[in-house]
Amino acid sequence: MMNIKSVVFNNFAENTILLWDDETKEAAVVDPGMYTKDEEKIFDDYLVENNLQLKALINTHCHIDHILGCGYVKNKYKVDYYAPEKDLLLLKNAATQAEMFGLNLNTPPEPDKLISEETEFSLGNVELKFLFTPGHTPGEFCIYIKTEKMCVTGDVLFKEGIGRTDLWGGDYNTLINSIKQKLFTLPDDVKIFPGHGDPSTIGHEKQNNPFLN
Repeated sequence: MMNIKSVVFNNFAENTILLWDDETKEAAVVDPGMYTKDEEKIFDDYLVENNLQLKALINTHCHIDHILGCGYVKNKYKVDYYAPEKDLLLLKNAATQAEMFGLNLNTPPEPDKLISEETEFSLGNVELKFLFTPGHTPGEFCIYIKTEKMCVTGDVLFKEGIGRTDLWGGDYNTLINSIKQKLFTLPDDVKIFPGHGDPSTIGHEKQNNPFLN
């Protein structure tokens, strides 16, 4: 069984998501947004309290609010780091992104592995599938866990909302096509866990998302 925990970090109210297999306790952190020492401690304590063995760090995309904790996680836990190839320019310009918001951030480490739809990844016996969903950024991926009817949607699809497309590399038509072709083809009862805000379901968004009706 796959477990999921969403914790809100940083001034952008970003959802840092932990996924783990209940049996093996293998875990992955998606879009670590911890910025302060207190936020880092909350993250560390949760791993210890739940006996989780962190296996990987994954970025759905590389906007500043989703990469603030990448250096900390990589340096402390020595895990494999997965990121989208088409977002590497955003990652390399992390310090510049941070300065725009009055934040200080060293350039995060280089990813160990670049995500594609062919990337194989599992936690315990549970397979995670990467869905290429550009539009918010050029390289964003969602993470679909078919057996658990879960999908981590990053900043692609929110509860009754969608990701911004007015930032570098964003494109509205591309984003809408990603949602319709990759996410709205999933079963209606798949629960989505976005990068900001509350969870929802594919079915709810088909019926109630004003950007898609």
